[in-house]
Amino acid sequence: MYVRFPLSLRNVEDLLFERGIDVCHETVRMWWNRFGPLFAGDIRRQRVNHIRGFRHWRWHLDETYVKLNGEMVYLWRAVDHEGEILESYVTKTRDKDAALTFMKKALKRHGSPEKVTTDGLRPYGAAMKELGNADKQEVGRWANNRVENSHLPFRRRERAMVRFRRMKTLQKFASVHANVHNHFSLERHLVDRQTYKERRSAALAEWQVLAS
Repeated sequence: MYVRFPLSLRNVEDLLFERGIDVCHETVRMWWNRFGPLFAGDIRRQRVNHIRGFRHWRWHLDETYVKLNGEMVYLWRAVDHEGEILESYVTKTRDKDAALTFMKKALKRHGSPEKVTTDGLRPYGAAMKELGNADKQEVGRWANNRVENSHLPFRRRERAMVRFRRMKTLQKFASVHANVHNHFSLERHLVDRQTYKERRSAALAEWQVLAS
């Protein structure tokens, strides 16, 4: 509940208490720190194995700032053309080296896309030139709305959590949240009610298997 919904640790403590489970919010923190990455890793492996065979797909890359103890850091995100969050990576800088590390990580895990859409940030072009795939880059402000919208669920979580204190915690939460969000992102606006209910039931059943 803590990772999937925009809830605070104390919100989860109160919800569990209503269900007859009396735990401290620090216990909830310990649970998500221990088990969240395990569940997210299982989800990611299943989805990576499913999409690795596709080559005719487009990536959207973007970065957004996150406050960390009053200091600005950057959350880089790669999203495919269907809104699947492929990679999240946190850095202190927004330069060529940061973009290059982020892109190498995404390419190693997910393979090579057919096209990569970015905004006008110059480090993207420099990094792609060094990787030898500059011809795949497309730059367009409105063409990158797919990844811009992918930041919104994380922003809602960020407000509920008030703030992050360490880069390690931010990196872990961003990665776990992205994978859980992918699992329950059912494209409700694109399907009829019956199809949505079937997909939701399947996602919940799979989630219960993972959590067991």
